[in-house]
Amino acid sequence: MKQLALLAVAVVAFSCKTDAKKETAKEEKIIGSKSVDSEWIYLFDGTGTEGWRGYNMDSLPPGWTVKDSTLTFDTELGLEQNYTGGKDIIYGAEEFDNFELYLEWKIPEGGNSGIFYHVKEGYDGPPVVAPEYQLIDDENYARIHDLTAYNTSLGYTDKPEELKPLQQTGADYAMHPPNPDKILYPVGEWNSSRIVFTPEKVEHWLNGKLLLSFVPWDEAWYEKKNSDKWKNSPDYGKYKTGFIALQDHSSPIWFRNIKIKKL
Repeated sequence: MKQLALLAVAVVAFSCKTDAKKETAKEEKIIGSKSVDSEWIYLFDGTGTEGWRGYNMDSLPPGWTVKDSTLTFDTELGLEQNYTGGKDIIYGAEEFDNFELYLEWKIPEGGNSGIFYHVKEGYDGPPVVAPEYQLIDDENYARIHDLTAYNTSLGYTDKPEELKPLQQTGADYAMHPPNPDKILYPVGEWNSSRIVFTPEKVEHWLNGKLLLSFVPWDEAWYEKKNSDKWKNSPDYGKYKTGFIALQDHSSPIWFRNIKIKKL
């Protein structure tokens, strides 16, 4: 009788694990499919680059392509100290104001990229006008790249060779640092990011965990904007609608399941 009871418990446990795996697979299928929730707009579903083009361009720049159902920037890793700007891309089919953006991404060792929103064209590039959700290899970037000159130019005189919190994955770049107690998967593994934007509050999420939140355009926001990297960029963050953009920072990068919901 005792053996039968143990067998019954094992069967139930196995069944629960199987059901959990089925639910996980179901969720992944939903995320990867084109439309289960009609509120989501897929900016990239793994099949093509419709709607995407280079910033200030009519077509995609060289290097940006679809490979293995991912939107990829196919390049060799460049060094930070040699970086003079890249060919960022925008989803140019529609502008968005209040939204929830979800995507999955991975980078190589020493990789760097970013997600921009409320992007307007006509500038040297998205960074001077649009907020950025930073994507970077927190662990290895400072070891591979020389950050000293760049950080010194920003006024970081204490250990300028280090990657600073405002530059780490999930940061509202050069504005708000992420929670250091975050879940960031190693290079080469997929991470998921979420940006929620409303005039009342902006949220950055990483792998299901809230990293930061702030109120856009309040007194504290303007104080940050005018005291650091963006003090000489008068149009930074001022637009209340614009394009979604992805950054070419001389690094390979992979994106998938890019979708947005209007709020």
